[in-house]
Amino acid sequence: MKREPKERESGAPVFEIEGLTKVYGEGTAAVHALRGIDLTIREGELVVLLGPSGSGKTTLLNVVGGLDRPTAGTVRFRSADLGAMAEPQLTRYRRDHVGFVFQFYNLMPSLTARENVELVAEIAPNPMSPDEALALVGLGGRVDHFPSQLSGGEQQRVAIARAVAKRPTVLFCDEPTGALDSSTGRAVLKVLTDVNNELGTTVLIVTHAAATAGMADRVIHFADGAIRSIVENAERSDPEAIEW
Repeated sequence: MKREPKERESGAPVFEIEGLTKVYGEGTAAVHALRGIDLTIREGELVVLLGPSGSGKTTLLNVVGGLDRPTAGTVRFRSADLGAMAEPQLTRYRRDHVGFVFQFYNLMPSLTARENVELVAEIAPNPMSPDEALALVGLGGRVDHFPSQLSGGEQQRVAIARAVAKRPTVLFCDEPTGALDSSTGRAVLKVLTDVNNELGTTVLIVTHAAATAGMADRVIHFADGAIRSIVENAERSDPEAIEW
């Protein structure tokens, strides 16, 4: 399914980022991971953050996702300043609004696919059922399988189901296809597109794979901790047609 960016122009900002800076260390050892980022992400967008390792993509994801705090600048989630939140407020923000998908699946090996998803569903205020979440990612027939009985792509889809079961406002994906072959990676990207289309979830995908750019509403190119360019696609391409 292809969607025109114009369909989303009326969406309210979910994130407003101004002058965002993140520095690790001090003095001559300081590492400037982010250098004054200005960016707005709107409700329902699918955004690809593209750039080489060390360009600041994951740091941005960590700050916006409430896992790290900015050195300077502001990040507002629906007008709430994340940097001003106390730790209990940030915990609630992550619990109620944010889903994370990482390169490595981090599934509990002793639990079935359904039970892995239940871990998150049990603490969410308005979750979908584990079976519903697993059906959404195409694993309705594998709910009772353990991770060792699933392929790498299937395990990543369980991880996506676990993230979306709590109906997050935003889904952050950090190199979600980095450990997968190209065919399996395309299938996982298709699942992320389905989550965006069917649930209206805002999806941010961090990657160094330039071939994924076509599937996004917008592509944010990073280099040396700064945004180098923002490209808006006239239409989104089918992730199953991506070649890399």
